[in-house]
Formats: sequence, C-alpha cells, structure tokens
Amino acid sequence: MIFVGDGALLRRAVAHAAAQGHPVDLVCSQDPQDAPGGAPHLHVPTPADINSHAEALAHACTDGLVWSLNNRRIFRAPLLSRGLRILNIHNGLLPRHRGLPSVAVLFALLNGEHEYGATLHEVDAGIDTGRVLAVRRFPMAPDSRHFQVMLHGVRACQALFEETLPAIAAGAPLPPPPAPAGPSAYYGTRALARLSAHRNHPAYPAATDLGPFAAHAPELAAAITRATGKQPPASEPRPGIGQPTNVSR
Repeated sequence: MIFVGDGALLRRAVAHAAAQGHPVDLVCSQDPQDAPGGAPHLHVPTPADINSHAEALAHACTDGLVWSLNNRRIFRAPLLSRGLRILNIHNGLLPRHRGLPSVAVLFALLNGEHEYGATLHEVDAGIDTGRVLAVRRFPMAPDSRHFQVMLHGVRACQALFEETLPAIAAGAPLPPPPAPAGPSAYYGTRALARLSAHRNHPAYPAATDLGPFAAHAPELAAAITRATGKQPPASEPRPGIGQPTNVSR
C-alpha cells in the first residue's frame, strides 16, 4: 500500500501498518521522516502535483491501495484512472464538513453544531465527495475551542484508520456507515471572506482560538488577523497536543 500526506498522522499510520505486517510500498510526502523504518519515500512537496507521479505510484503499489492522510494534494485523472483504490481519512463529518478542516471547525463552532468527527471515504474526482465507508463521531461542548476540536479530530482520524485498516487490507466489507452528516457544505479559503461578519458572534473568541494549531493553519490565522485587526488568540500549548496532522484535501 502507498501513503500520501504529511506530518505526524501520516507517520503514525505508516508505522502502524508496518507493525501489523502490511506492505508499505511507498510514502509520498514533503519530509523523508514521514517514512519511518526505512520505508521507500517519494519527495512530493505541497502543493506539488501528485498526479505527475501516477506511473511511479501504479508501478510501486503491490496491493492496489493508496491511503491519503493529512493530505492537501488533489488526486486527478492520471491517478484516478490507474485502477488503484484511493482512500482518504478526512478530519470532519462528510458531506457536512468538506474542504479544509481548520475552516470547517471554525464554522461548525460559529454555527452552534453539536458534533464533529472523522470520515473514511473513497476518493473520486471531486473534493471530499467520494462514497463514505466509515465514520467516527464525537460531541462538541458549547464552550469548545477551535484547537480542542482539531485535536480531537486528529485523534479520531488515527483511531478510524487503525479500526478500518484490517478490513480494507483484506478486501472485506465494512459495517454500513451511519446516515450522511448533511447537508453538504464546502469550507475552503473563500469561505474565510465571510469571517468579518461574525466578529460579534458570542462563539467567535472560542472559534478563533487556534492555540498550537495557528502555525499550521496560515490561511485561517491570516483571515482572523484581517477580520479583527490583531493576531488570533493562541492558548498555551498543552502537554501531549503535538502537531496538528489532518488538514485533508
């Protein structure tokens, strides 16, 4: 199997797959350290075109599986037409939280939503539009802060990967997923143009508290600065938070 993405979530997934005896044919990322244990590595910076390496990926893959974790690279026809099964672990409930998780979390808090989670889905030609295979949900308290939801989402992504890996690798069916988390909504950088309209929202301080994730969500941090004229609030790092790891596509 092949892994595409960046960061700690990707590294943990690669290490877990190898420890369970699954073939790690190639890791495609910006940092060679994302390929622990001597796994083959292909340098693909973000936002470089992963599709230009379609032939290399198809040749390297021994089981037809490609995992996308914390991955902002977009899969297009050159890869989608190679007969590979491409699966993405998305930080958010689909189709309600398509796009950038950092932006989706922001608006989930502003919209007063009560749950968030992680989704395993097949990759198609759209953005987070492929068939949903499995979901892991968790509640959001009314006073939840942005970095807390992001961290919980990262942990849900890791758990969802480890839960579903055995069945996916064996080609076995997964239990039917729950009803879709709709309606469908897409949260990309363009959605941030609406941020200034929410400055007086009572949830705005919590929704913009990026904490240790601020350095890893530059588009959001810049939008908060533009909307308020000052730097976004940043909570003190908490033990065990580590690096944010699933920006997704």
